[in-house]
Amino acid sequence: MLFKKEREWMVLEAVQPVKLTPLSKWKKYGDDEAYEVKRLKNAEELITSDAKERMMSMGKYMLGKNYDIYFDWSDDEIYCSELVWKIYKEVLGVELGELRPLKDFNLESPVVKQIMKQRYGNDIPLDSKMISPGDMFDCEELESVTGI
Repeated sequence: MLFKKEREWMVLEAVQPVKLTPLSKWKKYGDDEAYEVKRLKNAEELITSDAKERMMSMGKYMLGKNYDIYFDWSDDEIYCSELVWKIYKEVLGVELGELRPLKDFNLESPVVKQIMKQRYGNDIPLDSKMISPGDMFDCEELESVTGI
């Protein structure tokens, strides 16, 4: 999630821990520094100056929280797409994609199976709802923009 802090664009990201990273540094994580910016289709209508302040305030509240490797839906720890989803839902009442149970995701890869076993043992929470980055990226509420 992008915020402008003074003259610099900052990325609010849920890594370990949740933090603000300058966009100029963040984009270096990607291949050839490529990234895509998406915005609400009706951003001008919903993202008022008051809404921006509340979104930033909620983002600040999340700063320093640990990354949630279990994808739990509490606010004790938080994962990447959960952070953005919750800010939009709480402040704007907008759901960026549909929450789906873990069992609806492709869990068949040997690497995924190994990680699931390490994290959950034999008690995998298959009915736990979550939002994936891909589902959020593809949601109908967002559109790609060429500039920020």
